[in-house]
Amino acid sequence: MGAVHIAQALVPMARLAGFDPIVADPRGAFAAEHRFPGEDIREAYADEVFGDIGLDTRTAVVTLSHDPKIDDPGLEAALGAEVFYIGALGSTRTHAKRMDRLAARGWSRQALARIHAPVGLDIGARSPAEIAVAILAELTQSLRKG
Repeated sequence: MGAVHIAQALVPMARLAGFDPIVADPRGAFAAEHRFPGEDIREAYADEVFGDIGLDTRTAVVTLSHDPKIDDPGLEAALGAEVFYIGALGSTRTHAKRMDRLAARGWSRQALARIHAPVGLDIGARSPAEIAVAILAELTQSLRKG
């Protein structure tokens, strides 16, 4: 969720690793074919997309937009499903605010603990490509090691 510069690096890496990514972003300028050539791109909010495709134990959800109006509905849809991974971009301060918003909407601490944030393994990543590597590594670790 969030067709940002990190997603542009993450999507091809995820495809190479055997995943079948879907890019979702309600902003047409971001959810564009020229930014993600040949990929499944949905110009919609994540909760709308997830309703179409369904979420299950083989699904990972990564939110990257940094905009609560875009990311939070996707996180809530993921929290309500049995996805194997939920990751959200943002600093620890941003994540604390996110947790407060979601708790205020009724999500328990146990449910919120499923969100990996800041997203990705802590490898000191700085560039979009390095952050994408960290995300894919953590996602793979969750898939393979639980």
